[in-house]
Amino acid sequence: MLNNCAMLQKSGMESKPEITEMKMQKEFDTVPAPAQKKITVAVYSFQDKTGQRRNTPNIASFSTAVTQGAEPFLIKALQDVGKGQWFDVVERVNVDNLIKERTIIKQMRDMYEGGNAKSVPPLQFAGIIVEGGIIGYDSGMESGGAAYKWLGIGPQSQYSKDIVTVSLRAISVSSGRVLTTITVSKTIYSTADSIAILKAFRGGTAFFEAETGLTINEPTTLAVKATVEAAVVELIKEGERKGIWSFKPIPENVDDWYENSNGSKTTSKNEEKNESK
Repeated sequence: MLNNCAMLQKSGMESKPEITEMKMQKEFDTVPAPAQKKITVAVYSFQDKTGQRRNTPNIASFSTAVTQGAEPFLIKALQDVGKGQWFDVVERVNVDNLIKERTIIKQMRDMYEGGNAKSVPPLQFAGIIVEGGIIGYDSGMESGGAAYKWLGIGPQSQYSKDIVTVSLRAISVSSGRVLTTITVSKTIYSTADSIAILKAFRGGTAFFEAETGLTINEPTTLAVKATVEAAVVELIKEGERKGIWSFKPIPENVDDWYENSNGSKTTSKNEEKNESK
């Protein structure tokens, strides 16, 4: 027997997989192009350093609050920032698997081709290592709400705020010097809205009660992804301020502004005037 409890179950409904869009796509695309060629970087790890567990009321949860492997987010952000003009990322997260596969290729070539076997091309090395991790996840930093009722009918609204913090640093491979370090934080909001009805009948001997509501929690994984993207953008800006790299200078000829990074040229305003004549 169930008392004071109702459950609505959505059955037979399926959702198709969707490509997750970058939260900072506009800023990513507007990062100025580098003055030099692409920088080769390596990412070895980008893990959760907080040890935080998911906050579940009245339950001892063993699930972690944030993802334990955010390397794909960092690698993707480095590849896409500035329309892909900034970094070449080499595989180092699973470098053991890469070396094993190269060893298999070499052994097979030596076995079947003998002394005429072609050597395996050397791996591309990185000039900079990008390190860091999720260094903070503070839950319940702020919470509150408001509610009112009139004649047993009224709405209620609640919210809570968590904060996730990410640290990112660029390290020179040749010298081991930490070139620049960035720390970025993002707020994660959760909201709950509901409305309740309580009515008494038959002189207070019978009651009718109903309640409905909606809770929206910002996905923690997507929040971490957005924070990593922001950290990559800030890493580039900080590196430019310190003189580690530089942005491509603005061309003196105005018409050059209409030439995009792929080499195609869009008609400029001066050309449009000449064509109209």
